[in-house]
Amino acid sequence: MKFRALILAFVALSIIAMGGTTAAAQPVPPRTPGLDEVFNGFVVGSLRGATPASPQEAFEALLVNDPFYREPVLSGSEQPGTLLKAKRVDVLFTGVKPANLLAYKLMFVSTGVDGVTPAISTGILMIPLDGTPIADKKLVSYQEANDSVGWGCHPSTQWTGGDPLDGASWSALGPLALIFGKGHAVVISDVGNDADRRPHGVFAGKFAAHTQLDAARAALHLTEAGLNPATQIALFGIAGGGVGAAFSAELQPEYAPELNVKSAVLEGMVVDQRNFLRVADGSVGAGFAFATLLGLEPWYPEMALDSRLNSAGLGVANIYRTQCQDAYFTLPFLPLRTLFSSGVSPADEPAFQAAFDDNQLGRFGTPKAKVLVASCARDDSFMSLVPAQDARNLVDTYRAQGTDVTYQPTDCGMVKMLTDIYGWGTDLFGMQTIDWMESSFD
Repeated sequence: MKFRALILAFVALSIIAMGGTTAAAQPVPPRTPGLDEVFNGFVVGSLRGATPASPQEAFEALLVNDPFYREPVLSGSEQPGTLLKAKRVDVLFTGVKPANLLAYKLMFVSTGVDGVTPAISTGILMIPLDGTPIADKKLVSYQEANDSVGWGCHPSTQWTGGDPLDGASWSALGPLALIFGKGHAVVISDVGNDADRRPHGVFAGKFAAHTQLDAARAALHLTEAGLNPATQIALFGIAGGGVGAAFSAELQPEYAPELNVKSAVLEGMVVDQRNFLRVADGSVGAGFAFATLLGLEPWYPEMALDSRLNSAGLGVANIYRTQCQDAYFTLPFLPLRTLFSSGVSPADEPAFQAAFDDNQLGRFGTPKAKVLVASCARDDSFMSLVPAQDARNLVDTYRAQGTDVTYQPTDCGMVKMLTDIYGWGTDLFGMQTIDWMESSFD
């Protein structure tokens, strides 16, 4: 379902136009929030106190050339989650700076898919200033529906004025409004250094997981921000970000056992990349399926993608590697085998199978936190590029491993979209999951 981020952006404005934290012994059932909950007291106050960016601020943000992203040389002794630097920034979205949000860009140490090779990632920390002491706030480590392989397309840029039309940030507006309304801080990893001109390995699930967990570590290490290092944490991931969040839940007990993770929300993620490629190939999401290969190769160089592409495929690949995800709509309904010299579907290419195996959820660890899986109940709409059975299989796998799992099948069908666009859209955004996440905290 990776292609849906831009679709979410298109419906966001129409959905918006329509229409104290209590612990619980067990998570509450997911439900559709009302508009009064989305436009809660914090959000209304933040909008009322918002200020427009100056023309210079807006222009500089669009240039995406912040020197903050220059990487220091690592000594090799840095531990995952080490905070390399932080910079106080204004949240800037569509030319507006909302009030009452404390924000920092972060640069931190993470690791590659092997959990050992050092890697540098950036991200953004946002803390609502609502009168609650920051030391008392909980932290949500959030992964957007961000499928961009190119640079300058990722959250720390999106939320400071760059890449303003990216569907990943638009689709996050509703969930972030609800999370900020609960008073929680949010950290979002870029899954790599956003200024790195090389293709980003955003589809390598273990790398995405490591950067998500290390972003949380870095946020807690930022003493200037004032979060409690022992605070309770929730993981949230949607679509492309849902893969990283699922791997985060699986790997956290071994990779970051000191983090006090209470729950993980997994919304509409790809469970098996082979199956996603088979369904998306030749569909409206064909470009996103092709981008998946490009976003795996940085961590799986044995795929040797260029050597398997024909001249047309190589031309598309070289463009896609530099672009944000909106460009991936340019291959609708194209059979991807036409981009390969072999004429074989990429789902069946022997050289890709090891990467697919290494990115299949449910195989590499057991989530200890509570897990909510929310995904389309049926393969009955243009949004259904991930087989519904894959999500059900993952739920069964986690339960067999002893994980406390809540499964929420959602109605993604065309009838639901035409008759209840608010409910349809909020479910696709993951907004119906926030109360469940909230109730998982002690």
